[in-house]
Amino acid sequence: MGRLRILHETRYAYERPVDFGPQRLIIRPRDSHALRIVEASLVLYPPGATRWSYDANGNCVCLFQPSQRSDSMRVASELVIDRYPAPLAPQRLANTDTLTPIVYSREDRITLEPFIAPVTDDPDGVLLRWLRSLQADRDETALAFLLRMNQLIHREFDYAVREAEGVQSPVETLQKRSGACRDFAWLMIEGLRRLGYAALFATGYIHCPGAQIRGAGATHAWCEVFLPDLGWLEFDPTNGIAESPDLIRVAATRTPAESLPVSGAIIGDPGESRLHVSVEVRLAEEFAPEMC
Repeated sequence: MGRLRILHETRYAYERPVDFGPQRLIIRPRDSHALRIVEASLVLYPPGATRWSYDANGNCVCLFQPSQRSDSMRVASELVIDRYPAPLAPQRLANTDTLTPIVYSREDRITLEPFIAPVTDDPDGVLLRWLRSLQADRDETALAFLLRMNQLIHREFDYAVREAEGVQSPVETLQKRSGACRDFAWLMIEGLRRLGYAALFATGYIHCPGAQIRGAGATHAWCEVFLPDLGWLEFDPTNGIAESPDLIRVAATRTPAESLPVSGAIIGDPGESRLHVSVEVRLAEEFAPEMC
């Protein structure tokens, strides 16, 4: 993949001026063997103090404190990155830990335990019945099962852009048979956790060189799963892809609420509020102001 340029802008407009509490921004990837940041800039309004840190999961976090009252807030990030995707490696079938059900070593399980425990409830067994319908063959590898589940959600659920904040519960997504990328990712994550897999909610961007990619023009969400020998792997049930160079990870968290690109408090009555978010990801040499 060539060099990519990413523009991500979030704008809040209020009917009346407000004061601002601390704002938490998760909009910058962390450099790794798979991604290198070449350039990065951040424009903030109102002006204020910033401090960078890492959260408990190792995600880059910018703590921003606006210094004055305003009837608007703007967060505009521009990144130029190089992506170094690795092909999805085959599993060693001789390792019985790679067969279903998944088995983690004692050392790995101590670290992974928070990402194995489910977060949501399933009081009527809706999610459990769906998982039973996906039951793997005894000799099916964990990777083969994950790829099958990833493709099934992509094929059998309708994609819908949702303007409402928050994420549907897995049960709600199963009942509606539709959702946005964050809903499909959360369904897969919470389903896999009930099967003993360690799974994370990953957010970031998706490159859209073709018209068939879903989730372009906004932040994107997918699922990361830990497998013995292979480590953390990316599965995007919205598009039915895995370990794709088109996925550009910014953060990975235990729950969707922890991964919001912009979160914080306002002080005072804003009256009517409006939110506008735009994301553009292009090859750097092809960058233009129009969206994918």
